[in-house]
Amino acid sequence: MWGTASPGRAGTVALELEACAERAGAALACAYSNSAEFDAALIAARRAAGVYGPRRHRRQLLATAAGLAAGIAVIAFLIA
Repeated sequence: MWGTASPGRAGTVALELEACAERAGAALACAYSNSAEFDAALIAARRAAGVYGPRRHRRQLLATAAGLAAGIAVIAFLIA
């Protein structure tokens, strides 16, 4: 039983082995050419996931504080 193989089956086995080898080669390939690209992609993915917090939180806070200060200054100027 083990020693009997039909010619059609041998071709199928060869094609399966070739497909497995191609998949294994693709799995070993790296999408990044150096560690700097990998680190940049990792940081971008973490930012997208919200690990580092909102990007513009400080800018928005500063703009709001400046707007409030300007508004208070205008009101104080109109009252005085």
